[in-house]
Formats: sequence, C-alpha cells, structure tokens
Amino acid sequence: MKKILTAFACLMIMVISKSQDIKPAEPGVVYGEWAQKGEPIKVTELENNLQENKFAGKITGKVAEVCQAEGCWIRLQNTDGTTLLVKAKDHAFVMPKDIVGKTVVAEGEATVKEVSEAMRKHLAEDAGKSKEEIEKIKGDSKEIIFSAKGVKVI
Repeated sequence: MKKILTAFACLMIMVISKSQDIKPAEPGVVYGEWAQKGEPIKVTELENNLQENKFAGKITGKVAEVCQAEGCWIRLQNTDGTTLLVKAKDHAFVMPKDIVGKTVVAEGEATVKEVSEAMRKHLAEDAGKSKEEIEKIKGDSKEIIFSAKGVKVI
C-alpha cells in the first residue's frame, strides 16, 4: 500500500510540474521553435498557396479549438466555418487550453493527407466532443494538415 501511495504521489508531482511548464497564451509567447524571418499568409489563403499539395512557411489565424488531452494540436478557423488542423511536429511542444480565441502564427509545413475515420474520431475525442458527435463521424477525409515546428501568439 505504501508503494502505491508513493507511486501515486510521484505521478501527481510529475503531472503538476508538467502543467506548470506551459506558459499562458499571451502576445509574444512562442511554443516550440521560432524563426524571425518570413511573413505569414492567412489560413484562408493556404489552399491557394499549395504547390504539389505542399506548403512551407508561416500561416496566421484565430484558434477555434485545442486538444484537451495534451495541447498537442490546435484548429484554426476558416471563414467558411471549417477549421485547419495544426499539429505540433513530433509532439515537440504543447499549447495551453487558454489559446482558444487567440490569433497565432504557425511556422512549418502543410500537406494534403487522407485522414482515417479512426483518426478523425480520435481527434474529436481529444477535443472533448460528446459521444453523439463522435459517433456521427463516418468515413475517411482528405484534409490539409499543418505540421508546426512553432506557434507564436500575436
């Protein structure tokens, strides 16, 4: 019993210290790596800037959603109501839950990918969607996925 309590206490300390490492989403805060060069394009312009289904550079947009489990991805709002998935490349960094509603610039690469039904359901679960919403997700989907090496709050 003593070993279980000790293990639980260690786990709680790790969780608390990990959550304290994430800075609040305030202007100028950078998550991941950041290069000062290059002007961003709006998230709404990304599709028109794909060359051979790829784009490398910076994009900017308003955060509509964040992964509730780890903060390893965000979704940027498009004007048509859709969102663009921005994932932390190689899970190298996480973003706080208070980043929703903030305008950010993400630096990295976008590619058009086939997203499986299972992955779409997993992402919906991470977003905190209801069981009913998750069950409505059917089939694979072709989407632009942005793999970010860094995200900066502006």
